[in-house]
Amino acid sequence: MGCAGSREKGDGVFCIFTHLYGCLIALLEARAVSKNCLDTGTLLGDAFLMEAPLSYDSLCFPETSKKIRKPKAWKHSEPITRAQLMQMREEFWDTAPHYGGRKEIWDALRAAAEADLSLAQAIVDSAGVIVQNPDLTVCYDERGAKYELPKYVLSEPTNLIHDS
Repeated sequence: MGCAGSREKGDGVFCIFTHLYGCLIALLEARAVSKNCLDTGTLLGDAFLMEAPLSYDSLCFPETSKKIRKPKAWKHSEPITRAQLMQMREEFWDTAPHYGGRKEIWDALRAAAEADLSLAQAIVDSAGVIVQNPDLTVCYDERGAKYELPKYVLSEPTNLIHDS
């Protein structure tokens, strides 16, 4: 079996170098430099420890390879109205930068939280946000600052009171 389906010793080395070659070609085409692609010692060490097949994104751009998904359904402690939810969100976004991190990252996270999934993915990728949890509840910036987002800024609770 080839690279996509096999992690056997014989195929592993070939697959790693195939992926590294693809990564380097992409870098040359884009005229970009990624320290993750050039740090082959780390990549080779990590790659041999992985059980799953390597992908182009996870090898070349591991910090942006997590695809964003909608948060799991959640329930607020008591039913709330849309107005109450919007107020909670505004209070969070107004105070979030005071807990640390960079304002431009908080702004990017807010834009991503309020966008559809494909646009949100583009926003966090272009802002250099490192997504720890695919639902955006835990993220980091390139300097290592942690950004925690509550579920209520990312989605609506299942017990939201709909105005009639």
